[in-house]
Amino acid sequence: MPCPQRARAAPCPARPWAALGWLAAVLVSAGCAAPAPPKPVLGALSVPADWSAPGARRLQSTTSLVAWWTRFQDPLLVQLVEETLARNTRVQTAQQVWAQARALSDLAAAGLRPSVQAVASAQRSRQRSGTDSSAQASQFNAGLDASWETDLFHRLRAAVAASQADAQASQADLGAVQVALAAEVALDYLQLRAFQARLAVAEANALSQQKTAQIARWRQQAGLLAVLEVAQAETAWRQTQALLPALATAAQVMAHSLAVLTHRPPADLTARLASPGPALAMPEEGVWAFPAETLRQRADVRAAEWRVDAAYQRVAQADAARYPDLQLSGSLGLSALGWGPGLGAAAGVYGLLASVSAPLLDGGAARAQLRAQQALMGQAVAQYDGVLLTALAEVEGGLVTLQGNRERVLRLRGAEQTASHAARLAQQRFASGLVDFQVVLETQRSALSTQDALVSAQSDWQGDHVRLYKALGGGWEAQSPPAPPTVVAGPRP
Repeated sequence: MPCPQRARAAPCPARPWAALGWLAAVLVSAGCAAPAPPKPVLGALSVPADWSAPGARRLQSTTSLVAWWTRFQDPLLVQLVEETLARNTRVQTAQQVWAQARALSDLAAAGLRPSVQAVASAQRSRQRSGTDSSAQASQFNAGLDASWETDLFHRLRAAVAASQADAQASQADLGAVQVALAAEVALDYLQLRAFQARLAVAEANALSQQKTAQIARWRQQAGLLAVLEVAQAETAWRQTQALLPALATAAQVMAHSLAVLTHRPPADLTARLASPGPALAMPEEGVWAFPAETLRQRADVRAAEWRVDAAYQRVAQADAARYPDLQLSGSLGLSALGWGPGLGAAAGVYGLLASVSAPLLDGGAARAQLRAQQALMGQAVAQYDGVLLTALAEVEGGLVTLQGNRERVLRLRGAEQTASHAARLAQQRFASGLVDFQVVLETQRSALSTQDALVSAQSDWQGDHVRLYKALGGGWEAQSPPAPPTVVAGPRP
């Protein structure tokens, strides 16, 4: 139908493509003009430039934190940690969660690309007339259907970025599991060796007290001691003997715990860990760097960063959902009445469709969804601050505890030397009849108590190193550094 004469100043489009192109141009220009939602800024929490604990030395590199358990110079400990990181069920679960997150990220990325489907159908029909004659007909169709969402306002791209951030957070969660397990293995191993060392101390003191009780019986037979003093000597000996089963049981429980951590039956490591190992080397102190640098090595801090970024991308996704969307679809096919070289009466079929959808009246659902995502982003930022504060507290507390236990060990070493010397001297003089028996009992109790306290304090001191390495994020290495988000702004109107 020709255009009216009065409309010649604005001629009608000769093809529908002109209207489609005009619509696409308007949408593209609107998309370019659409403002982006504000990005979150991490950094409202002030991180000190140095640790508050006095005497904490600083290094410029934290690479030694990755395999900190090698610093104890115990091959069995190294082997147990590596077996745990390779075989523990918590590690395997976290690995599968990470694999799922990567798969979901790939699934979201697939939505950015056009989709093409192959379709085919065949139909055979028979028609009967009134004279009982019949006519048969066959029809075959084959073709391709394609569709593509243009994503003018980056709604799909924001979804992809959010899923990628989730995958990075899952990778960091895997690192947090590895950090926790490495520390758990080391602490259990240190406890095992401490129980074995305390057992050896108790056995040595029990042997010494048994000898003292024998001397007391001899002196009582000679009329030099009363029966009461002999009973006291035997009581002290039997009390020390009573400690042996409890310490042996505690060591066996630790061996069972280590076996489970390495994905073995509980009793599998009992024989392997039965004999006491060599004295563990004390790691060099002061291997921590600046807080702002070191704490970023913590897996949970990086996971919190990535979750903030994922929340921001979902805010952008919810914001883009308020704008129009353009979808293109088309089909290309072949329809024939027969099958064979001639294809019967074949005909080509094609089609192209462009559709635009835009929310008009939704009762405020889109804005409510946007506000909900902004609130989730605020929660992620608050959780990040909480994780960072926890990290700071763990490191600062670990430094203070480490230094305090170090002083305790140094003082107990001097006390243990004095108490052991006094016990030996008292036993020798008692055998010669130079001191009272109560002096022997008191010095032996003091020696046992001091030696046991020293072993426990040394174990605590070594455990403080483990807990500090864990607080600093040691035990894992990220495959790629995170891209931290920027600052929290107010909600978008």
